[in-house]
Amino acid sequence: MKISLPPHGRPNRVYPPGTPSLHGLASVITGVVVVCGLYFGRAVLIPITLSVLLSFLLAPLVQMLRRLHMGQLPSIFIAVLFALASLLALGALIGAQLVQLAGDLPQYQEAIEQKIETVQEKTVGRADSLMSRAAATLQRVAPSRPNPPRPTGRAARNAPAVPQPVEVHEPSPTPMQLAQRALSPAIAPIETTFIVLVVTIFILLQREDLRDRLISLFGSRDLHRTTTAINDAAGRLSRYFVAQLGVNLSAGGVIAIGLAIIGVPGALLFGVIAALLRFVPYIGIWIAAILAFLLAAAIQPQWTMAVYTLILFIVVDVVAGQIAEPLLYGHRSGLSPLAVVVAAIFWSWLWGPVGLVLSTPLTLCVVTLGRYADRLNFLTVLLGDQPALTPAQNFYQRLLADDPHEAIVQAERLLREMSLIDYYDNVALEGLKLARNDAMRGVLMPEQLQRINESLVDIVENLEIADGLPDRLLRPEKADTASALLASADLSERHDNPVSTRPQDGHETDRTSVLCVPGRGAFDEVTAAIAVQLLGRQGLAPLMATHSGYRSARADEPSFKDAPIICIVTLDAPESPPYLRNMLRRTREWRPRATLVVAVGGTPEGGAELGATGASQASPTFRAMIEECLAAVNTQHMRQPSHVAGAD
Repeated sequence: MKISLPPHGRPNRVYPPGTPSLHGLASVITGVVVVCGLYFGRAVLIPITLSVLLSFLLAPLVQMLRRLHMGQLPSIFIAVLFALASLLALGALIGAQLVQLAGDLPQYQEAIEQKIETVQEKTVGRADSLMSRAAATLQRVAPSRPNPPRPTGRAARNAPAVPQPVEVHEPSPTPMQLAQRALSPAIAPIETTFIVLVVTIFILLQREDLRDRLISLFGSRDLHRTTTAINDAAGRLSRYFVAQLGVNLSAGGVIAIGLAIIGVPGALLFGVIAALLRFVPYIGIWIAAILAFLLAAAIQPQWTMAVYTLILFIVVDVVAGQIAEPLLYGHRSGLSPLAVVVAAIFWSWLWGPVGLVLSTPLTLCVVTLGRYADRLNFLTVLLGDQPALTPAQNFYQRLLADDPHEAIVQAERLLREMSLIDYYDNVALEGLKLARNDAMRGVLMPEQLQRINESLVDIVENLEIADGLPDRLLRPEKADTASALLASADLSERHDNPVSTRPQDGHETDRTSVLCVPGRGAFDEVTAAIAVQLLGRQGLAPLMATHSGYRSARADEPSFKDAPIICIVTLDAPESPPYLRNMLRRTREWRPRATLVVAVGGTPEGGAELGATGASQASPTFRAMIEECLAAVNTQHMRQPSHVAGAD
């Protein structure tokens, strides 16, 4: 196919980018202030954040209790007491397991020492032996230096004195100091837990009031949008926490049972640790796996127990991550994998281990709010799992990048979910409109236009044998008649509708000719090639002319005269430029009885006038174009029986 460049001689212009505005600078300053506030205010913000997230976790339990005709206050207190009891039971379980494991370690002392010696001998021992041999070799090769003479006489008396070592002994601590040292590590967690529970109670008590205050603060002018955003964020977080808690507890229980069967001591402890660390994305469960693997490898001379332990963690993580979580969350949780890792790094830098555990729900909340707040929409684009570009934008971007192979791969992937006509309408056509707009603005260089057209030709040629999902083209009232028409052999008897033929199943089946004429736009020839491909798939016999050849042709040109349907294919149809109006006028003069279809950029500005003449139809999409062509064939078939009877 010959690709033509835009005929106009105007030089292409690339407009300069917009100058930075104060709004962008203010956004950067606001972001820096927010990050600094999160960092320096972490002592206050961490308990409040934990309280908010705990309220999301307890909200379903409170609602369930209220459905049982319990009051609001009793339901909240029961839910909070249940959470407190769970935390105390968890702490007691971890403490008891630690004490039991510490008491059993002397039994495995010999195996641990033997395994450590083996590891040292295989690693550090070999490295020390190698270094010793290297040092001995260097000593033999390097010349020996004589020992410096020791000072005698006056030099010995003037030599600096050797400093005497001094030891500082602290006084023995008092019982009060011992008690303070023992209790100080536990005071901070107890204090934080108490604050979290108290704030959680008040959040649950005033949940509706807090919601109204947030609506008034962030979006009282658009109540629907703000209410939807808050409900969406609350629903997502509640579902995430409840489902994540259920998956983690199940995974921890399976790991505890499996380790107990394998024979690893402290199996219940490692199950609890695995359940807690699974809140840390990607790496949490493997921290627990490494700890259990090291213990299993240390207490047994062989490696059997350690290998079974590693296999257990791998199987549990694969089942929980690839089967259980997609069934509960859906196949998408709202965050991209890279966003989860970046969020874990960011929040752990801000708030330490607590931030690492809370990174995913906090980021999920921010991304959800960004879908409704315009100023936070960039976070949704950067961190969300939704595609950053639409399929049409991605199609055009691949053309700009001169990468038709990736565009073909995208087409093959999309054709598993849509028909070929839908792909051309929703992806290729929209991408061509984007390319046309850039060409009209003058931002595409002539060489770039040439490369884009060549890439488009490659894509269309590769899709000649591609098959998408089945598609029923015509409207219900026309589908059966047109399909019967295209399968009928009586069409070959019409003298006023010359056709081209092709063999099918050993028989010659005639097909109605459709003349496709491209416009004068930069991408109209490729668009016409797409129309020819689709019309050929629908049992018609499309013919393609060139724009210049159609303009210079006489009225008695055989290839133009014989086609009962003429399609003017151009992306310039919405603007209805003068050349398009001249083509339509000239076509009506040449072929007054032919059906004239204008496709595919949109409805021309003179569409109402053209429709009033009964000589043309405006088709904004490839689907509409094919339907109009098939309807025209149907109309001609309805007029045919009287002529055929007279001929017989």
